[in-house]
Amino acid sequence: MRVLLISANREEINMRTWPLGLACVAAATRKAGHDVELLDLMLAANPRSELARSIESFGPDVIGISVRNIDDQTMRDTKFFLDQVRAFIADCRDLTGAPIVLGGAGYSIFPQSSLEYLAADMGIQGEGEAAFLALLDRLAHNASLEGVPGLYLPGVGLQGARKFEKNLAELPLPDTRFLSASLLDDPEFWFPVQTRRGCPMRCSYCSTATIEGCAFRKRSPATVTRWLTAWAQLGVKRVYFVDNTFNLPPSYARELCSELEAARLGITWRCILYPGKFDEKLAKAMAAAGCTEVSVGFESGAQPILHGLNKKFSPEGVRETCRVLGNQGIRRMGFLMLGGPGETRETALESLAFADSLGLETMKVTVGIRIYPYTALAATAVDHGMIEDDDDLLLPRFYVTPGLGEWLRETADRWMAERPNWIS
Repeated sequence: MRVLLISANREEINMRTWPLGLACVAAATRKAGHDVELLDLMLAANPRSELARSIESFGPDVIGISVRNIDDQTMRDTKFFLDQVRAFIADCRDLTGAPIVLGGAGYSIFPQSSLEYLAADMGIQGEGEAAFLALLDRLAHNASLEGVPGLYLPGVGLQGARKFEKNLAELPLPDTRFLSASLLDDPEFWFPVQTRRGCPMRCSYCSTATIEGCAFRKRSPATVTRWLTAWAQLGVKRVYFVDNTFNLPPSYARELCSELEAARLGITWRCILYPGKFDEKLAKAMAAAGCTEVSVGFESGAQPILHGLNKKFSPEGVRETCRVLGNQGIRRMGFLMLGGPGETRETALESLAFADSLGLETMKVTVGIRIYPYTALAATAVDHGMIEDDDDLLLPRFYVTPGLGEWLRETADRWMAERPNWIS
């Protein structure tokens, strides 16, 4: 079949992105013998014109559309992205009768409600490498769609229980033909790499468990390094490990760093750390392997708030993590989320003072926490009367301690105004 895969994302939240997940689906689809074209609308000067050109020239039998973000997760002046995606889908309808299949991280959090909102034909929640191939086979043979893993239909719902691939080695990685050459010369571009899927930490607000599951599933560090070697030879110099917790498990992180150091790829890279479960040995291994920047999402500097967010570290653990990173010359970006359950003026000021004391190169401060379905935070919001139990949460809702919102915004703005390296 002729399969057109479209990344609908047009937003650069914190950084320019490349649709890694969609490229993985493209690789699996091509390996299965289908004719595949990938269109990244992020790079399109006129996205609707390029969409029309791709459909008219390629003539797809099936269109897959990846929905990366629902909104910008910012409580102040929230940007909702699905209306633009809906317009792209309407354009596809005008040009072809090919069925439109949704996927992607954002879609997977809201599989039924976003399917209805976007008026697509169907959607696959979770990993698409295997499920999408099963769907294509059914469509090619005009067979029943019942039982396709993670497949949703409008007004009907889930057709088959979603499945998580236990062995990521069974899933192909995208090859170099899927990356636009223009990105290689873009100084804002960091090439995304995912070595692990899933996260068992169960932070109260996090949607990762819904998207990827709660169990770590890993690719071989040697396989990841061989794959990166091909990209480095193509010209990739900056890499972003998008794993939710690069340092977990620590033994895996150390092995990956050892492979990267031995390969001498000439790359620099950044990653996301779960603070507290970190030591000098791993920091040195990361620096030797090319790590230059780290995001440290500690979210609060007050122990009661950390406990309420189900964080398994203490402020002291955060401080030690930031210290050892600094000792290795690795730049650190911290994250604070103010207004969560139990927040008071005292705990907010404690968090701000704690963050200030760390001396990080960059601090990102937000007020209010985006509420996602199936999370402990959503249950808390229901208990506190902030949302209804049947709210699908597709339209952005935020948790902020009642009565504190205005004061928190004014206080955060004042602290940021006095610190040039603090951002919102």
